[in-house]
Amino acid sequence: MLKHRDLSETNELYQLMSHPSVFPYVRQKATSAEEYLFMTKQLIEEEQLGLTISRTIIDNYGQPIGTINLYDIEDGAGFLGTWIGIPFQGMGYNQTAKKEFLTELFFQHNIHTVFLRIRKGNEKSKRASLKLPYIIDASETHQALYNEINAGEVKFDLFRIPKDLFYLVTAHEMNEEEEQAM
Repeated sequence: MLKHRDLSETNELYQLMSHPSVFPYVRQKATSAEEYLFMTKQLIEEEQLGLTISRTIIDNYGQPIGTINLYDIEDGAGFLGTWIGIPFQGMGYNQTAKKEFLTELFFQHNIHTVFLRIRKGNEKSKRASLKLPYIIDASETHQALYNEINAGEVKFDLFRIPKDLFYLVTAHEMNEEEEQAM
């Protein structure tokens, strides 16, 4: 479902990312495949420096269908950014990729909080995120951060996923699955 980013997939990802209903919500707004290749090189370098963690979301056949990233990592926290190409939306990839990525972040890296800033008006992303049972509205509990991300013209909702809640929910889900299997 996830793999480390590599440069061989940039053309396919660029084609998916450049769709008019995906492009406005992508952080890396490349206007050409060459520019996207350059941005991906930079992202891989940022990961080596510990500033970003980036993975490619792949479908059941191993084809790249989107990306999931943790940006602006600082003091064990960062911002989640995800996009999936239009042909693959609504097929369950988003929720599965997030769960796999969060597991990696919380248990293989030193991350304890993942923030999501979702553009006000991006109802599709908001609905998808609110399906996650371990997401919490952070606009009041992290007022300074909320104000910071909303200082510009574009306005955002702020959510967070704490490691302890993610662990509790996923451990409970695993216990339920084990009980059903018996």
